[in-house]
Amino acid sequence: MSKPRDFLARLFTLYLPLTVFLVFVLVPILWTLLTSLKTEREVLSGAAHLFPTMPTLGNYAEVWAQGSFSTYFLNSIFVSLTSVIFISTMSVMNGYALSRFRFRGKQAFMIVLLCTQLLPAVIFLVPLFMTFKAFHLINTPFSLIIFYTAMQAPFSTLLMKGFISNIPRQIDEAAMIDGASRGTIIFKIVMPLAVPGLVATAAFAFIGCWNEFIAAFTLISSNKFFTVPVGLKFMIGEYDVSYASLAAGSVIALVPAILLFAYIQRYLVEGLGSGSVKG
Repeated sequence: MSKPRDFLARLFTLYLPLTVFLVFVLVPILWTLLTSLKTEREVLSGAAHLFPTMPTLGNYAEVWAQGSFSTYFLNSIFVSLTSVIFISTMSVMNGYALSRFRFRGKQAFMIVLLCTQLLPAVIFLVPLFMTFKAFHLINTPFSLIIFYTAMQAPFSTLLMKGFISNIPRQIDEAAMIDGASRGTIIFKIVMPLAVPGLVATAAFAFIGCWNEFIAAFTLISSNKFFTVPVGLKFMIGEYDVSYASLAAGSVIALVPAILLFAYIQRYLVEGLGSGSVKG
């Protein structure tokens, strides 16, 4: 009698909620993918066909080659990867300091870092716009890199602090006895041991930079520096929308995130698990 009860319990507490969640997440993605394989005439015909009658990859070719989407894609890759390098470096060094050192105001500093994540990034755009304008950084990728680094670094620092706290202090002490400097300890000892946490932190930072729209739309006005989210926005015309092309562009925008998490999922689970044990 216990087996049917256990099965029903798992059905209503695990399988059914997961199924509903998967449907909620996957149906829009599937709809977008199938729409991208249709012709624009088929999309606008009003026929209630989920699957395309004559699948085509022409929308992808048109968006990538003729719609400047390749430029937007490369801009996003450059801005996101460069930002992640700075964010990861800062988060490792800051996380190490918060994990290993005791200093006055440490708890208050960590609370301030946490509180920065409660504020919407849009409230910083006006003063940052004026600052970037004074330094002639408006309409350059470097304004986005600075903005993304500043916005992502606090949360990444807190994540890395939890990961590094799980590395025994005795390793640092043994290295110092052997004459290693703090820099050597951080980059040659602690960082290799914190690879799962570093990968998890870098992945979250990359997705945050890749998907960001408001700052990119505000700070960039030249078509040649548009990122993918801004490029998708400008695919919506004033009087018409090419839904098939827009769907194709959306699928292209999803590819880096899907490939990234598919490749690093092992490190991601291990890193999040280790970082949640001790803060």
